[in-house]
Amino acid sequence: MKRYIPFMGILLLFFSTSLTSFAAENQQLVIKSEGVALVDSETGAVLFSKNAEARMYPASLTKIATAIYAIEKGELDSIVTVSGRAVRQAGTSVYLNEGEQVTLKKLIQGMLINSGNDAAVAIAEHIDGSVERFAENMNVYLKKRMGVGNTHFTNPNGLFDENHYTTAMDLAIITNYAIQNPIFAEIFGTKELPWEGQSWHTTLFTHHRILKGELPYLGITGGKTGYTTESKQTLATTADNGSIKLTAIVLKSDKKNDKYIDTKRLFDYGFNVYQHGTIKQGEIFNQDAKEFYIEHDTLITENIDGSIKRVSNDGILSIETKDGQVVQLVPLKEKEQKKESLSKKSANSEVEKQQISYVFAIFGIIIIVFVGIFINVRKKFTKRY
Repeated sequence: MKRYIPFMGILLLFFSTSLTSFAAENQQLVIKSEGVALVDSETGAVLFSKNAEARMYPASLTKIATAIYAIEKGELDSIVTVSGRAVRQAGTSVYLNEGEQVTLKKLIQGMLINSGNDAAVAIAEHIDGSVERFAENMNVYLKKRMGVGNTHFTNPNGLFDENHYTTAMDLAIITNYAIQNPIFAEIFGTKELPWEGQSWHTTLFTHHRILKGELPYLGITGGKTGYTTESKQTLATTADNGSIKLTAIVLKSDKKNDKYIDTKRLFDYGFNVYQHGTIKQGEIFNQDAKEFYIEHDTLITENIDGSIKRVSNDGILSIETKDGQVVQLVPLKEKEQKKESLSKKSANSEVEKQQISYVFAIFGIIIIVFVGIFINVRKKFTKRY
């Protein structure tokens, strides 16, 4: 049996992230960006949030969703024929030519590393036939597979559209899901990649300044940048200090440097204040007359100063800081009481039977005594007359 339950799979992912998304906003951090979510990449625990449920425009962070959807639905070695619509996309590109044939994996690399809008459209048309159908199917995929409830995309690259929106928390959920896939994780963490196209021969470099090393921070494992006039600056970043893995989503920063400063502050806070613990298989938690237990050894995130564990009547274990901030929720199983109840009923029934037998025995003796007395009295009466 594995020691920990990994943070993967639709049920655990949806449960752990959606239930903890209401974590109290921590006022210790000064964060300039308008929408922020800092979560544990493995447990889904929410360590910091700021307007995390507010709808905002993601810009090119959309490509995180596009990439994982394409990886899971498509064949990475399949050949994509680039359309005129893809070539005409505005914004950042990898300078594809109409009719150029490229593997799906190479397009995903060009999209994530160099933020190619043309590559994103080529991917969408290859996977689902059109940008519009791709967007519709991806929305369904995100909701059913990851449980996000406040995201709606109209295109695969994040170019502005009023109806193209998400939240910091939804993006954290999407990113946490995506990095469980080794192909996605590899591309998401790529700093540079040689690129050989029909019209462009170069080396692609990530636009993420911390990942690239321009703004050094130890332990960065992946990242994606985004910007449009309407969305302002956006950033998704993952990091690992060897003890805990974190995912930071920053939306609507006014200045480019603000999103990097905020991300570093978030990671400093998360790494310095939180640690992992384990709830052991079979550990019992009592609530009123009920007993709940954990089915497997389960990884939890708790404050280094300690945590408070509370159990609800429906068996949800709440991991909280000492000041009452809910960090993580863990589903428990209720301990079966049937056998115990049956044995008690059986014992009670046996006692009742014994008591009834005793009463009948006493009653029988009394009747026998009375019959004996009656017979003796009758004999005496007969002799006398």
